[in-house]
Amino acid sequence: MNLRFAATVTVLSVMALPAAGQPKGVAKETARSKTWVQPLTPDGQPDLQGVWLDKSATPLERPKALEGRSSLTDAEVAELRQRAARIFQRGGGSDYAAGDAVFLAALANSAEYKSPNSTSGAVEMIDRDFDNRTSLIVDPPDGKVPPLTPAARQRQAERPGALAAGLRPPARVEDLSSAIRCITAGVPRLGGRYGAGDFGYYEIVQAPGFVVLFSEVIHEARVIPLDGRPHLPQNIRSWDGDSRGRWEGKTLVVDTTNFSSKSNFMGSGENLHLVERFNRIAANEIQYQITVDDATTWTRPWTAMVRLKQSQEKIYEFACHEGNFPVLEDMLSAARANDKAQEDAQGRSK
Repeated sequence: MNLRFAATVTVLSVMALPAAGQPKGVAKETARSKTWVQPLTPDGQPDLQGVWLDKSATPLERPKALEGRSSLTDAEVAELRQRAARIFQRGGGSDYAAGDAVFLAALANSAEYKSPNSTSGAVEMIDRDFDNRTSLIVDPPDGKVPPLTPAARQRQAERPGALAAGLRPPARVEDLSSAIRCITAGVPRLGGRYGAGDFGYYEIVQAPGFVVLFSEVIHEARVIPLDGRPHLPQNIRSWDGDSRGRWEGKTLVVDTTNFSSKSNFMGSGENLHLVERFNRIAANEIQYQITVDDATTWTRPWTAMVRLKQSQEKIYEFACHEGNFPVLEDMLSAARANDKAQEDAQGRSK
């Protein structure tokens, strides 16, 4: 099952979720991690290298039905897995799903999942991992993205993201997002075009003084220096910002500023300050913590944590070339046809 969705699922029949202490699964993983020894690269740095996969079913924000619950019991997680397997079984009636919808559909115990934006069935979906967490967001404690500022709400209505919500058709190529145009899926890869868990594979390569973070989606490589050099001058900006790395103990910390005004991470652009932390806690897992701060967009900074699991798979080309022809031509021509139909309807009504 490959789980991507953006639609909201109404919680119809939520399982009983009693208050609980630390889930048993978390305690077991903590015990295992204590027996594991962090490998080092030839130059003595913590070794993060390899191919890592994010296929978490955990939603970005905590669902309303789970308010006050930061974790689930092992029994509840097992029940969610069984429900998801039933809803998205091969050959079933469910649509292809993205974002948080796998978790929400399982939580609701839906008979099947339907999306108005789906173009393919669940047969093409990969399995998602359910764990004990109820949200990727760990701060604020309520597991919710902080409120947008009034200025940010106004910007969102005017930016390309409004197109995906159907608020207005694209008038030109520049109205479409950088992801649709195959320029970049953005930094960080969280809560974006598809949602957490939808950006798939990452590869980390290390060399003395540098680390390279390679993403499968739109085949992008971030080459990050670790030699203490300062950020670029404020007048030099790029789609994915300017990243500088450092080690804090066994944790790789990547600080990114200088985003372009054309960048758009959940409504934030040139004022975004991103801090990423990569901490390998076991042979097969990296805790990837993301903290975003933009006082012009959110009322406070917020943090999410993604669990990257090691994979033995290879990363192949993601065939999405800049310009994305003929997809963009089709979208723009459909928008113009829609405009003409509206003009014709208005003419007939006069």
